[in-house]
Amino acid sequence: MSVKSDGWIKKMAKEFGMIEPFQEGQVNQGVISYGVSSYGYDIRVGRDFKVFTNAYGATVDPKAFDPKAFIDIATDTYITIPPNSFALARTVEYFRIPRNVITICLGKSTYARCGIIVNVTPFEPEWEGFVTLEISNTTPLPAKIYANEGIAQVLFLESDEICEVSYADKKGKYQKQKEITLPKLVK
Repeated sequence: MSVKSDGWIKKMAKEFGMIEPFQEGQVNQGVISYGVSSYGYDIRVGRDFKVFTNAYGATVDPKAFDPKAFIDIATDTYITIPPNSFALARTVEYFRIPRNVITICLGKSTYARCGIIVNVTPFEPEWEGFVTLEISNTTPLPAKIYANEGIAQVLFLESDEICEVSYADKKGKYQKQKEITLPKLVK
């Protein structure tokens, strides 16, 4: 297994539509950077957010998640995450992961240095969709998250072998998600 470089990422984005929309270079003037980097791709957080609130006394339960635990916010500027809280969002970019590739996604250092943690699970082989992001404010202060700017970096790992069962093969429950997707169980 090997980490893939900017050249490989550009080729896969252009020839196979692996990332759409695709930013070939790094955009970093006046914004939190996004686009191709040396060994990864810096993704952007979109304009739609679900910010956690306890206004309705909901309990966080991954087996029976109550959508009332969030308030929906759409913005082209920024949102504010309350202290010690979190928000869900989705990427601007849509991904199509090849069968012999898996990704690791890590938060950008600009946010990490402000106590903001971005949690994203790996994009499995043949997973496709917009990425649902979990953005945690670990500080005792409100925190700004800027819409349509960089939020995390995706590293692409290519295997020497094709996996036996891909995410598409097992009909994964988060396949081809278009919106911010709350936790769900297969029934």
